Amino acid sequence: MAKEIFMPKLSSTMETGTLLEWFKEEGDTVEIGEPLFEILTDKINIEVEAYDDGILLKRYFDTDDQVPVNHVIGYIGQANEQVPAESPGESGESNESNEQALQEETVAEEAERPLVAVSVISGEKPRATPAARRMAKTNQVELTAIAGSGPNGRVHVKDVNEYVNEDQAHSKITPLANKIAKHENVDITTISGSGLNGKIVKQDISAAIQEKSTKAPASSQKRRKIGGMRKVISDRMSQSAFTAPHVTLTSEIDTTKVKELRVQLLPIVEKQTGMRLSYTEVIIKAVGLVLSRFPAVNASFINDEIIYNDAVHIGLAVAVPDGLMVPVLKDVNQKGLADLTMEAKEIGKRAREQKLLPDQLKGSTFTISNLGMYAIDAFTPIINQPETAILGVGRMLEKPVVIKGEIEVRPMMTLSLSFDHRVIDGAPAAEFLTELKRVLENPFELLV
Repeated sequence: MAKEIFMPKLSSTMETGTLLEWFKEEGDTVEIGEPLFEILTDKINIEVEAYDDGILLKRYFDTDDQVPVNHVIGYIGQANEQVPAESPGESGESNESNEQALQEETVAEEAERPLVAVSVISGEKPRATPAARRMAKTNQVELTAIAGSGPNGRVHVKDVNEYVNEDQAHSKITPLANKIAKHENVDITTISGSGLNGKIVKQDISAAIQEKSTKAPASSQKRRKIGGMRKVISDRMSQSAFTAPHVTLTSEIDTTKVKELRVQLLPIVEKQTGMRLSYTEVIIKAVGLVLSRFPAVNASFINDEIIYNDAVHIGLAVAVPDGLMVPVLKDVNQKGLADLTMEAKEIGKRAREQKLLPDQLKGSTFTISNLGMYAIDAFTPIINQPETAILGVGRMLEKPVVIKGEIEVRPMMTLSLSFDHRVIDGAPAAEFLTELKRVLENPFELLV
């Protein structure tokens, strides 16, 4: 009997998955454990392996399609076995906990495996990480041409990168893009490549052809259909902004003593961790301390219920190529600045390299978005639901302020607290921000 292939549920908040790529065509033989398709969850890209042997009989969805969790997306069975012409909907065989455990184990296993140089054996389907597959696809590179350095010849991003760099020495355009350009009479000297190091890829030629064919007056506009992570961010931000009534409070903080604290702790933390303490970690520590005193702000709003969280888990918004990720620091109120420095820098690095594990992206009770490295004084951050509040951090800027009747120049920073007015009223939100201001202006309390 044909076995269902369904969209797995890989996190507690995942409701749909975006199908990024099938690794098998209908009619191909599939073995248990083989990569079958890749999806984008609400938090991360992940490669899903086959859990049945047989023939891939049916694929109901294509690239960039969004599919509800547990929905049947295909079938594996014996040759000529009959399956429905349309997807029957939700699977009757899905096992949420087992799938999640399987995927998390797979990711963890890949992250922990040592790098061993192994060549790809001719004729075998190449194994590759999801990121390597995307990079290879973007640059129109066949994975079979690349010697993977991972376990059993698994191709990693650095392998694709090295191959593309070598190839680029001979050409600034992929063979497929060059072939299409010649056929469509496209002048490639007018095209800026979007591939690695400016290499012209198929998508660049397609965009040039579409621009030529449009009937609109000539313009410099470029259009791109959003998908993948951008689509997920678009949907979630719209849902939050149009569902939760946002109110934003701002407060200026005198960071004179925060700077003094950081200067004194820099050599101590660096000696202990090998890393430099930043203002971000001091702010995280202060927010964690104050959140533990304001359970209404450290709450979640799910299905018309307010859940007051005992733990203080802070999400840290990190910009990544074409998107945004929010890795989570757990039990912040129980950790010192040295531990927070190591963890914040580690998850930030893994986020930018898109190597976060699913567990590092879930469970946050409050989020911090820091734009202090830019010329931004204050902004209105969007709540990361189901959380009920988010803190925006602006730049630190020296300003004249009045201190005991005298004008002094002090390093000032603006904090912006957006909160869900369905859950929190203005007064308690203001009390939270006022207490955070007090702690940051007297930061030695963080050492007690």
